Amino acid sequence: MAESLMPLIVALLRWTDARARIDPLSGEVETDPRGAGPSEADRCALEHALRIAEAAGGRCAAVTLAPEPAEEMLRDALACGADAVLRVDVPSWDSRVPDSGATTARALAHAIRTELGEPSLVLTGDHSADRGTGSTPAFLAAELGCAQALGLVELSYADGELLALRRLDRGRRERLAVPLPAVCSVEPAGVRLRRAALPSTLAARRAEIPVVAGAVAAEPVTAHAARPFRPRAKELPPPPEADPRLRLLRLTGAHEHREPPRVVVTDDPAEAADELLEYLRGKGYL
Repeated sequence: MAESLMPLIVALLRWTDARARIDPLSGEVETDPRGAGPSEADRCALEHALRIAEAAGGRCAAVTLAPEPAEEMLRDALACGADAVLRVDVPSWDSRVPDSGATTARALAHAIRTELGEPSLVLTGDHSADRGTGSTPAFLAAELGCAQALGLVELSYADGELLALRRLDRGRRERLAVPLPAVCSVEPAGVRLRRAALPSTLAARRAEIPVVAGAVAAEPVTAHAARPFRPRAKELPPPPEADPRLRLLRLTGAHEHREPPRVVVTDDPAEAADELLEYLRGKGYL
């Protein structure tokens, strides 16, 4: 992969508290910046970005859209070998407001293009630990106008080609040749983020983290009606009796004859099959 084809590989990191606490009375979510950081899927994405950048001779950049405490996460990315980092600063918004990921992807795409240049490959985790929708990579691919390959378990670069393996239903796998530029999301499988060396860690602690302003607007939601959920009532035929007591007995089925359950214990498979077939015939299934 020539440098002109892939000069920039971007790993997007989501800063979130994996041990958030929820108030059982109010439903408020309490987070602690000291326990926040990237998810395992995001760490896996960063490791893939570092490996592909080394194989392609390109640059690896780690980007996050988060408040100031997330800069420690970016310093860890620098210590692991990232060539550049960028934090997109946005004002805090109500986490209870629905967010499809479109506005987040728009802010990230604008910041990456403005500060780092046109990316050839963007890697993310398959879903974030706080919302878990996994829709931001798809919106980001639409913003950048490039291909997308989501939910990958393997990602490698060989002979000028980006190869991927995606998990499918029923244990199947799908091998992909991903055209560039592209946005890929990876599952936390197959690789682990490398351990940073002590000199790199010390140097990253003194590095200056570039910050740009971003804008993430909450998506409007229109509430047409607000009412508690009530399941549909079960419709029953009216009882023919006029006596209220008999009508209540008919509705509850208290005096109806019911066949007691049977427990059949046998070591003979043929006998067990005959008992099952006889039961199904008696119920009208056969």
